[in-house]
Amino acid sequence: MTQQISLKKLTLLALPLLVASPWMPQWMLFMVTIAMANGLVGLGLMLFLRAGLVSFGQALYFCVGAYTTGLISHFFKFNEVLILLLLSALASGVLAFALGFLLAKYRAIFFGLLSLAFSMILYGLLAKSEALGSTDGFNIPAVTLLGWLPPSDLVRVSILWVAFITVGICLIFINGLIRSPRGLLLTAIRDNEIRTEYMGGSARKTIHLIYVIAGVLAGLGGAIAAIAVGHIDPTMAFWTTSGEFIFITILGGIGSVLAPFLGALVFGVIHTLAFSNSPNTWQLLIGSTLIFVILLLPDGLWSLTSKFKRVK
Repeated sequence: MTQQISLKKLTLLALPLLVASPWMPQWMLFMVTIAMANGLVGLGLMLFLRAGLVSFGQALYFCVGAYTTGLISHFFKFNEVLILLLLSALASGVLAFALGFLLAKYRAIFFGLLSLAFSMILYGLLAKSEALGSTDGFNIPAVTLLGWLPPSDLVRVSILWVAFITVGICLIFINGLIRSPRGLLLTAIRDNEIRTEYMGGSARKTIHLIYVIAGVLAGLGGAIAAIAVGHIDPTMAFWTTSGEFIFITILGGIGSVLAPFLGALVFGVIHTLAFSNSPNTWQLLIGSTLIFVILLLPDGLWSLTSKFKRVK
């Protein structure tokens, strides 16, 4: 059962971090921003998991969002961050809408592998494109916020605020979607798709819808990550990137729309600490963490909140 959130609760969670952001170290601002970008992708994957599906190719839309931002800002010299986010979401959504007609027909492993195939096609195209920097990619110039170019010491703070606003809007939308009749169909499709069809619910249209929504969320995540890093390259579409998104979603669980962001933040902390202390074996710690969560917390880290409530 997914816990619902209110605008008041969301504000109370975000306000302390936003107020403290000007005094946070640069590395922490960056880590939190990337966690929110990855969490947006995980939010879309959470919808798939509620319908009993797993997509191994969300890096496709993550990369499309990033490259849309990069191409517009680098080649067209347009750097307004809000417009860049909107255009990145639009590009990812249009592509997801087109591919969704095909993907919505498939289930189980075929759905996952077909989505992965499209992601790897994009990776191959970008890696062979010398005009886009091939495997090296290219840098993204600084962005503006409503025409204001933040000074160097406030760049990461302003990006964090933009990311928070974007995430907040997406959370409110997804929270409402889950509570709607269309959102409730996801669980019905997972449990018994044939019975859902007999009762008048269209599984294909519902899956197509969430595929587009997940694509838009991943595109927004890619745009935020591209702006925060200041560089994009084809590895954003590689299968290992999709694997990280699945890891994040499983780590957080699907008990709340906030769960993917918890998983993304914990993943970011583990990755940062493991890579800084053991750069050659950090994957071992990541894998051990996933095994630990699957064995002891099969519903993800968010399930700890329910256990704490029962203890109280």
